[in-house]
Amino acid sequence: MSESAQPSRSGADPASPVLRLDGLRKSYQVGTPLETEILHGISVTLARGEFTALVGPSGSGKTTMLNVIGLLDAPTGGELYLLGTPTRTLEDAERTALRGRSIGFVFQFHHLIQAFPVLDNVLMPALVQGARRTRELDAQGMALLDAVGLAAHAHKRPNELSGGQQQRVAIARALFTRPPLVLADEPTGNLDTRSADDVFVLLRRSNREFGCAVLVVTHDPRLAQRCDRILNLVDGNLVSDQPVVQAPT
Repeated sequence: MSESAQPSRSGADPASPVLRLDGLRKSYQVGTPLETEILHGISVTLARGEFTALVGPSGSGKTTMLNVIGLLDAPTGGELYLLGTPTRTLEDAERTALRGRSIGFVFQFHHLIQAFPVLDNVLMPALVQGARRTRELDAQGMALLDAVGLAAHAHKRPNELSGGQQQRVAIARALFTRPPLVLADEPTGNLDTRSADDVFVLLRRSNREFGCAVLVVTHDPRLAQRCDRILNLVDGNLVSDQPVVQAPT
């Protein structure tokens, strides 16, 4: 991978966890007769470079948990530390800034902007934060597209690519700001088996080469068993947190 595609050196303590949840709770319709608690005191830590699966039945709170971890929603109890920063009481602008520089997102549906070429989609996280479009920025985007095997498609529109290729663009986009944490919500759920395996392998390789922590929600036990660790969420409770016995090769 080229120098521009190497992990950033933010100056943060490499031994400190990327993410720590301390008694995290999340309720909706707070203060009303319909108040419902979805997450019930979740405590967990993710280390740098760790590749973790989040599994559980539908309705167990996985999406809520991912939204809170991704700073898209605020917890109603406990605390969430991202790179050592407590986030529960952050103002919206502070939360947005921290999310933008610290977290990359990969969704089941890639959410690429069809009106823009592939390269522009990869650059989007930097552009929306006010970065100037420069040759250096383009070169960084091209390095990531090369890393995911799509440099030749940089100037195509997303709808000219297959579903698997579009998801690989989404991964390149998630990695563009070199975030210490990548959240992937069913990233292979909309793909055929071969494309799903290609996308998972790419996420795994990116995790190893960039050193980012990855938390991936999946319903596929085969993929979960290829992670370092499996978190099992049931009815808003973390019922197990176990390492995978045999590490992926």
